[in-house]
Amino acid sequence: MLRQLLYCLGTIATLFSPVLAGVGDPQLQTDHPWYPGELSCSSFERLQATQARLFEHVTGSPPQTEEEKVLAAWMWRNLHYAHGEEGRQDLWERGFTTGDTTTREFWSGLFSHGYGLCGTTHAQWTVELNALLGHCRSRTVGVNGHNALEVFIRGNEYGRGRWILLDHDLSTVVFAEDGSRMLSISEIGNNLALTDPSFRIERQHGWPLAGLHPDDAREVYRQVRFVEHLPGYAGPTPKIHLRSGETLTRFFKPGLEDGQTFVFWGRNYRAGDIPGPERNRTWINQPERFFENPDGAGYQRGQARYGNAVFEYRPDFSDGSFLEGTVSSGPQHVNFEFQSPFLIAATPPNDSDWGIYEEGCRNGLVVTADIDITLGVSTDRGETWTEASMSSGSVDLTDAVKGCQQYLLRINEPATKLTDANLLIRTVCQANPNLFPRLKENGTNVTFEASHIATVSAGPAVDLASKHRLDNGDNPSVQILQLAAPRNEPVTHLYAAAHIASGNPPDPTVEYALHYSTDLGETWQPIVENWKIERSSEEPQDFWSQSFCYGDISLSPPHSGPVQFRSSNSKGKPILRFEAHLDYQIEHPDACRVTFEWEEEEGTQRTEQNTFSPGQKSAWEIETGSRVQMHSVKFEVE
Repeated sequence: MLRQLLYCLGTIATLFSPVLAGVGDPQLQTDHPWYPGELSCSSFERLQATQARLFEHVTGSPPQTEEEKVLAAWMWRNLHYAHGEEGRQDLWERGFTTGDTTTREFWSGLFSHGYGLCGTTHAQWTVELNALLGHCRSRTVGVNGHNALEVFIRGNEYGRGRWILLDHDLSTVVFAEDGSRMLSISEIGNNLALTDPSFRIERQHGWPLAGLHPDDAREVYRQVRFVEHLPGYAGPTPKIHLRSGETLTRFFKPGLEDGQTFVFWGRNYRAGDIPGPERNRTWINQPERFFENPDGAGYQRGQARYGNAVFEYRPDFSDGSFLEGTVSSGPQHVNFEFQSPFLIAATPPNDSDWGIYEEGCRNGLVVTADIDITLGVSTDRGETWTEASMSSGSVDLTDAVKGCQQYLLRINEPATKLTDANLLIRTVCQANPNLFPRLKENGTNVTFEASHIATVSAGPAVDLASKHRLDNGDNPSVQILQLAAPRNEPVTHLYAAAHIASGNPPDPTVEYALHYSTDLGETWQPIVENWKIERSSEEPQDFWSQSFCYGDISLSPPHSGPVQFRSSNSKGKPILRFEAHLDYQIEHPDACRVTFEWEEEEGTQRTEQNTFSPGQKSAWEIETGSRVQMHSVKFEVE
């Protein structure tokens, strides 16, 4: 039976008629030369512009050629993303450790984790490089004990085009012996002496080779073993939506408010008595050493660690503004939604490497109130619920939501009985602190911008997407999802991505497509058409048997009502997983207060805040001293 899921407010048991508002997509950027914040990199266009500015800052000239543009992208990623083992997502309803649970989505990998193993970072990064250069212009390549990356660039010494190595994970590019151009993995394999970072240093033009450890590149590029085409994808660009009574505080270092509460989503390296992910060899936090430094990054325990994004939501049941955060409210319940670009983190029950996957985790989702209540939480849009009763004024629901980016929280009381409950919903996520806006020494210019847009998702996990699925599964090469804004807000932008069993070797004649419909399937419009896996003559005999088809499109004018999404292909290739997302307008946005907290020389604690009215991009100047050490930055609905 076909299922059509439409969001609605349901039966409202109160007499409130509020104007639904909040703050949608607030972002900050500073004039810090290396780490200006999320507004500098929250779309591919912004990211490319930031990389170009950084390249000019380092080299003295803006990037003009494709070689220079990919080096700019490579440098930026080296300074913002590290090698490490990320926490997995339960994408297939099989648990965190069964099947391919690697984060292959670009924005989640960058904004929530900021680290990944070789195959992970390079799969994600192909998405950015294809956005920069064109379809199928990058690929991951399996070599000896490692997954590397190549890009296909043109112009100057590269003529009509050549593949070249662009290895972020080992911080390695290799130039020819005469320095004339960059080399492919096959070319490097024919002359492994070129992988010695001390061999003719001048040929590298200042760019690192084995920049993290001098022995990293000596043997790995001996042989190309397999290729992965289109191994990553892009979902929605990262946005947050704060409702009235909600704050988001981002902490630049592990430990949260008291410095001792460690909540994370990745391997626990236990480095320097600080639990959680860590990297001791990386360019992060020492960016000035990256270019023209033959000594490499060096070793420093805790050189890069994780950050946190803490959402605290205290809905006001006295004036009806709580409806901004609900998907339904009735005589026996209030049902709140939560969605974030960051993954919900956890304090594990022990200090093992992967304690986050065990039962007994804490601090990811905690609900407190001054009255006794029962409640339920769901991560599959209400298909199944984890029930709980509050005791001693609080309940910890972390195990039910950890590793997810969204949930529904049902309070089993009517809104009229919650007026004096002092309800607080605290959600702690992991976030990449290298994308937080940093203040620089001796004064900082801050830019604030809010698009007043929020996002709702059907996916990436199959259990969440299945709640929105309309097709009956008879045709494995076609899937249809239906999605609408939570409170029937106008829809402005659509995103879709399909994970496909494309075959080994992949057939370059198969045409993949993504379509959408705003009239319940009567007519269909393209998001992506004629999407093919473009093969190269320079390939091994083995391939990853899967790939992604993804795309996005704006709706003008905005659409009110449900949207259907369809994935299909021309030769019956099975769709393993299909996800859809949409952006919607917050029609009556509120003002947003921003607060920075930091420390300066001699331990001086500093706090500055400013309130920004809804509207255009706004500027703010903050006086700072020397030796600035960031603590937190906070958004708050005014």
